[in-house]
Amino acid sequence: MIEVTKLNNEKVTINADLIEIIEEIPETAITFTNGKKIFVKESRQKVKNLVILYRMELLNPTIEKEET
Repeated sequence: MIEVTKLNNEKVTINADLIEIIEEIPETAITFTNGKKIFVKESRQKVKNLVILYRMELLNPTIEKEET
């Protein structure tokens, strides 16, 4: 799970395993495997980095989470 910020400044936690597409149009749009889409303030690269960190933590829980 990763935390992102919707355009209305609401923080939400999403399931990174269900992300299908991340686009910048110009806001960042995250499309899930079920077709649902949300728009967030984080850049496409930031979301990608959050997903990578999330997966690294799953493989090695001793990794300390750092803000990217």
